[in-house]
Amino acid sequence: MFIPRPHLEKGIKEALEHNPGVVLLGPRQCGKTTIARRIAEEITPSEFFDVENPLDLARLDNPMLALQDLTGLIVLDEVQRKPDLFEVLRVLMDRPKRRNSFLILGSASPGVVRGVSETLAGRVAFIPMSGFNLMEVGPQNYKRLWIRGGLPRSYLAPNDEVSSAWRLDFIQTFLERDIPQLGIHIPSSALRRFWMMLAHYHGQVWNASTFAESIGSSQKTARRYLDLLTDVFVVRQLQPWYQNIKKGR
Repeated sequence: MFIPRPHLEKGIKEALEHNPGVVLLGPRQCGKTTIARRIAEEITPSEFFDVENPLDLARLDNPMLALQDLTGLIVLDEVQRKPDLFEVLRVLMDRPKRRNSFLILGSASPGVVRGVSETLAGRVAFIPMSGFNLMEVGPQNYKRLWIRGGLPRSYLAPNDEVSSAWRLDFIQTFLERDIPQLGIHIPSSALRRFWMMLAHYHGQVWNASTFAESIGSSQKTARRYLDLLTDVFVVRQLQPWYQNIKKGR
């Protein structure tokens, strides 16, 4: 089963028309690769590089040599695994007779954001991506979306049991493999306990001291854990809105 995401696709295509590159950022397994392949199929010519694929990684051993003569759309998936690409992309995007555009996918890694911001500032458009939303799955499926979440493989699982098992495997892999790959060394068991606590406090006001006391750590550590999970798009922080009524207009 495939669920179309026309609004997201349209936004990416429009951004590609007006920018040398587009950076699509979102959590792992939210469907970035699927939507990028669909867009690449509509644009001729196109070339797809998955940096987690050893064959594609070998092709990018010398990125300038591999990319400089390509035309059309060039998709680079999981680009945070090869940060030296950013300098090469800056040079390629600045060529006066550029005949290509770049769609860069990253798993919401802080390394991706920092590398792009420092090297490709003013050259790329950022598009955040998450799992399915209610508009995409239809209001009649709100219960299924609420229970299973919006990650495609969880939402599209044949039943709730398979969906639940997939989510547990995803969390384990995410904490034990993906987080360390970002250069962040926090015990997966500690981060998992913190994540579960956040789930129980969903929709409530953040209180750093409560979390710090529960995990036996400092408020600074609790805040660091929260910011980390926010940076990789598995948690969203709703900032407070307020108005200073004492200050004149």
